[in-house]
Amino acid sequence: MKKSFILLNILIIALLFSCKNNEQIDVKKAPIKIKRQQPKSVAYKIENAKLWLSTNSNDAKKLRIAVAVNRTDWENFAQMDSVIVPVDITGDMEYYLPFPMNVPYLKDIDKIIYFSYPTQTFAVYENGELVYTGPTNMGKKQDQTPTGLFYANWKAEETTSTFNDEWDLRWNFNVENLLGVGWHQYSLPGYPASHACMRLQEKDARYLYEWADQWVLTNNDKVLVKGTPVIVFGSYDFDAPKPWLKLIENSKVLDITAAEMENETRPFLKKILAEQGNREVKG
Repeated sequence: MKKSFILLNILIIALLFSCKNNEQIDVKKAPIKIKRQQPKSVAYKIENAKLWLSTNSNDAKKLRIAVAVNRTDWENFAQMDSVIVPVDITGDMEYYLPFPMNVPYLKDIDKIIYFSYPTQTFAVYENGELVYTGPTNMGKKQDQTPTGLFYANWKAEETTSTFNDEWDLRWNFNVENLLGVGWHQYSLPGYPASHACMRLQEKDARYLYEWADQWVLTNNDKVLVKGTPVIVFGSYDFDAPKPWLKLIENSKVLDITAAEMENETRPFLKKILAEQGNREVKG
């Protein structure tokens, strides 16, 4: 009887330990919850750039949001005649850019980056939770950015463009080695203007440079482990006015829904998860 009692206690302890371990695994996979400041409303208006800057240039948060809404950078924003700005600019950046805060379909993907061609924005997700977003200027009509699934390959804090050796690219991260396509810091005029790369503000380029994982090569330079998955999707109407000008009439016109994110990701999910498992084993 005493032996049975001891055995029962051992089994209970083992079961509790097992449950505790499972709970730890669940916590590890649980999406990150980020507290954000939500504006009272999201609406937009047209302003004279110089007049707007005369009263707002000392507010770093407002300036960063206004610049992002116009898909540009500080230098180009200051040279514009008219700009689109939020009426209420008290919220966090995520409320003024189109990506959804949470995508349940992505809960099993540890890290992934999206570039939206039609909205000229990018987004970073961890287990389905949006953790970072910003503007981008992608490939112009003659040199469009390829779409589909890519992976972060190699990176260089500073390198020279393969199109023009006078162009210095900071925080460069290659995603298509043969074509030389990647993201990096460079001037954002406020429309697709690159030779297929994804141009970013320096702060954003550096964030992605430090956040994303690069590939792992074998001794004979074969890819052993692929880097962070990157999905580039959608198309841009190069002959139409800038899409974000439509926000004046409809503040939700550019919104990307969680369902749309799922549709863009579904064809690649098995590959992404397989590569993620490979990184966990070999990386």
